[in-house]
Amino acid sequence: MPLPTNQKLVSLSEDIVDQLNAIFGSHPGFRAAHARGAMLTGTFTPTPDAAALSTAPHFNQAFTPITARFSSSTGIPTIPDTDPNANPRGLAIRFNLGDHVHTDIIAHSAPAFPVRTGEEFLDFFRAIAGGTVSDFLASHPAAQAFVQTPKPFPASLAREGYFALHAFKFTDAEGVTRYGRYTIIPDEGLEHLDETTVKSKSETYLFDELPQHLALGPIVFHVLCQIANDGDVTDDVTIHWPKDRKTVNLGKVTLDRLVPENAREQKTIIFDPIPRVNGIEASDDPLFEVRAAVYLIGGRRRRAAPDS
Repeated sequence: MPLPTNQKLVSLSEDIVDQLNAIFGSHPGFRAAHARGAMLTGTFTPTPDAAALSTAPHFNQAFTPITARFSSSTGIPTIPDTDPNANPRGLAIRFNLGDHVHTDIIAHSAPAFPVRTGEEFLDFFRAIAGGTVSDFLASHPAAQAFVQTPKPFPASLAREGYFALHAFKFTDAEGVTRYGRYTIIPDEGLEHLDETTVKSKSETYLFDELPQHLALGPIVFHVLCQIANDGDVTDDVTIHWPKDRKTVNLGKVTLDRLVPENAREQKTIIFDPIPRVNGIEASDDPLFEVRAAVYLIGGRRRRAAPDS
């Protein structure tokens, strides 16, 4: 996972990480965004539809070991699970393909994203820090739509849906390419809480529930892919495709164990929004390179921090 060679993009990404730290405070050893989290391991089992869509190895072998991380929004590692700012929740999945070979999916629980470029991302965070977010929203309809998108509290991290939002380019064995977007849905179904119920919950109810859930059985999700039609926009994360687009089930995620040394592993792992695997490519969405650089810069800082 290299840094981009474009120094302007690197500087922009560094500014974004710095701005996140300015908003949420500096917490050495933790992520600048989605700081609170927990990691699990399990397997991904693909469907025949996955192999038909792409030659990617994890779509074509019987199963692939995975590492996943649930998280809460903000860069505050102690944010209560009952704080509205902890929504949307995050889910990142790493498909472990071999020694130091992997590909990731990074998703969150809101079916929307506030900006389409790195420059807009930085301006958005600056507006939050400077108390001028209302002005920013007034001139950026996508950000306004994101803020207004409902972000309910999940009853469990295992009963939430997650959206990767970016379009990816999939290539099959015949060289045919299609664009698609991932959605990750819970096998147990969605379940959200009303405000009254949330107020009765522990401040750590979501992460406390994970080991309780695993004691009863694995956490299971299904990875779906919405397929674009010709002419659908594939380079703008803020534009939704019509709901009638074809959706295929790519496979099952089964999470059955919390990672030992969870805090240390979370500090070390750096997820990558760019696939970097045969059969799946990033689209021309400009946020791919920015987000990858932000995660890498933040990850290097996190790894360099002394262990607490």
